[in-house]
Amino acid sequence: MSNEISKLTPNEVWENFHQLTRIPRPSHHEDQIRQFVADFGRNLGLETVQDEAGNVIIRKPATPGMEKRKGVILQGHLDMVPQKNSDKDHDFTKDPIETIIDGEWVRANGTTLGADNGIGVAAAMAVLASKDLAHGPIEALFTATEETGMDGAEGLKSGMLNGSILINMDSEDEGELYVGCAGGEDASVRFNYTEVAVPADSIAFKLNVTGLKGGHSGLDINLGRGNANKIFFRLLKEALKVCGARLSSINGGNLRNAIPREAFGVITVPYATADKLVGLIAGLTNIIKRELIVTEPTLKIELAKTEMPAGLIDEETQIKLTHAIVACPNGAIRMSDSMPGLVETSTNLAIVKSDSTTKTVNVACLMRSSVDSAKAELGSRMESVFTLAGAEVKLTGGYPGWKPDMDSPILKTMQQVYQAKFGRIPEIKAIHAGLECGILGGTYPSWDMISFGPTIRFPHSPDEKVNIESVAKFWDFLVETLKNIPAK
Repeated sequence: MSNEISKLTPNEVWENFHQLTRIPRPSHHEDQIRQFVADFGRNLGLETVQDEAGNVIIRKPATPGMEKRKGVILQGHLDMVPQKNSDKDHDFTKDPIETIIDGEWVRANGTTLGADNGIGVAAAMAVLASKDLAHGPIEALFTATEETGMDGAEGLKSGMLNGSILINMDSEDEGELYVGCAGGEDASVRFNYTEVAVPADSIAFKLNVTGLKGGHSGLDINLGRGNANKIFFRLLKEALKVCGARLSSINGGNLRNAIPREAFGVITVPYATADKLVGLIAGLTNIIKRELIVTEPTLKIELAKTEMPAGLIDEETQIKLTHAIVACPNGAIRMSDSMPGLVETSTNLAIVKSDSTTKTVNVACLMRSSVDSAKAELGSRMESVFTLAGAEVKLTGGYPGWKPDMDSPILKTMQQVYQAKFGRIPEIKAIHAGLECGILGGTYPSWDMISFGPTIRFPHSPDEKVNIESVAKFWDFLVETLKNIPAK
């Protein structure tokens, strides 16, 4: 474990981030990080509150001469996405993150780094601890369980906060100001199956799809990356048709908001078609690798003999499941007409997992759109695909998007501050991801909101990394912005 990142500049931010990497904080396992942040506030002598939703709020009075400035809420989320390479031995509920300085970047050793949203949290902590920064009234809002449903934002009650400006620090491109985001909805699908005996004269194989990049299901969904579940069932469909392959188990993906990097399954075929299966998979592997050579150069598809499974998914369910997964919409569905280059609507076929105890196969997808009607239409399409296949479908967890306000006063202030400090006007953008601003703005409709952050690449994957220089610019911009918050 290296503490070298705590020596980077700005030290006040990196030291806090180093402390965060030492505390396990995957979604739904946030007790330690919540206690750490609350103790941090109380040890500074600041008013600290924990609400019923698991959020922590810390209030810091204005510095002398700044008492009449508008109140600012600095906001970030406490949890991180737990993703690791399959060869990495790491327990996100117990083990600290191993950080590495890699040239201009900080990354982790085979796991997600947690810069999403640890850098934002660390910056808010630095503001709270500072004795020489100029700022008006500050409230730091550290929200719970953002990555798997925005539970903290959903549970925040009105009247808990006094400020009028929300600065969300969960964006991932330095030099850009975000004024809008997509809304989202979950599709949960269940296939019930009957376990049947393995036919005599069968041979069993492991079929594994690994080596994909994965990534954030909003930010990276338009990059043409492979989806392990899609690839697995593409192979299975052909193996069934050519070799009579039967499915015993499938374990693909593990998080709704991460593009699935790996899928593992056990299949059987008659001895008579075993050699044909080996040749088929080898041929399809070459085809798929050629298709994805640019975006997925490390893709691996492996077929190996294994022990005979106890049973199989009945053939009718296997066929319906396979056709549904192959037909399921995935990736960028439509690009924005009003903001070139921005994905408007997408879906991520995130998880396909069988459960031999309950005799079910569960499928999970996360749909996103900045247009509510388009999100509803996509949900209807998903419902149709899986209903036709005989599955049970539930659409849940819907949350609103955040509509841009180009006349926002904090937007204009931060544009002016950035240009004065760095000599150029920052780009104004919306993001195809679920920032908490949409939900928080529903509870506090009078808030003036904006989002910004340092440059983070490949969040929600073990390739996640944060640019060191961008953290310094992000911090300097935050400090200068707080100095220039307008009066009430």
